[in-house]
Amino acid sequence: MKKILLPATACLLAACAHGGYMRPPVAAETLSEPSPQDDRGMYLELIRRMQREGAYYASLAHIDAYRKRFPDTPVLRSLQAEALRRTGRGDEAAEIYRGLLKGPEAAAAWHGLGLIAATQERSGDAEFALAKAVELDPLNVDYLGDLGFNRLRNGQAEEARAPLAQAAELAPGDPRAAANLALWMLLHGQASQAEAIMRQATLPDATRNEVYRLAGNLRNARPRPAPGAAPGVASTPPSSVPATAAPPRPGIVAPPSMLERFGSPNSPSSETTP
Repeated sequence: MKKILLPATACLLAACAHGGYMRPPVAAETLSEPSPQDDRGMYLELIRRMQREGAYYASLAHIDAYRKRFPDTPVLRSLQAEALRRTGRGDEAAEIYRGLLKGPEAAAAWHGLGLIAATQERSGDAEFALAKAVELDPLNVDYLGDLGFNRLRNGQAEEARAPLAQAAELAPGDPRAAANLALWMLLHGQASQAEAIMRQATLPDATRNEVYRLAGNLRNARPRPAPGAAPGVASTPPSSVPATAAPPRPGIVAPPSMLERFGSPNSPSSETTP
């Protein structure tokens, strides 16, 4: 019996060594502590989610807390500038954006500068910056939509067609892209096509009414090019233009972004998604 049991015992011990009895369980290996890099990524995603939900003031507090734990990064500065812009601190946001124009966040920085210029009625600077953002990131639907909408606001309906159509085709389910394209069609007398687009996108009644209201305002508005610049062309880039607000054009809502276009212009941090 000993001759039979010894090899079997040896085989059992070998199986234990190779099969896991002498190794940590697989579950224990997968439950290891997250690395600092994982912590940074999770924290940045938390800040992004706050901003997507409109909690810009809270995101600013978390950005400060992030800096106490981790090094500063261009992504974090871009998120900070976005939160500052959305909470009515455009001058501070513009200063941060200008510092990001030559790095990996350049497209977002140009976009932010363009939105700030648009709210301040600096149409030429807005065109320059938004077009630069699209040049750097041509597949970004928000950049395309904001460029097209800015052109519509300034009476450049034909120039607005391409970016608005591109945004709608790149993101056929995006209600903001659908609203922009419907607005363009209304301005070109294509009411039935505009209504079909809004119905297909299942836009709520409040958004559809706002599209019709904007179309009426834009028909009655006279485009006002920036002094010293041809329509849609900036004489100097926004990075060198002082952030001095001009009075808003009567009768036209001038929201700083697509997300805010259908919200209250008097509440910088509010955000209503169509």
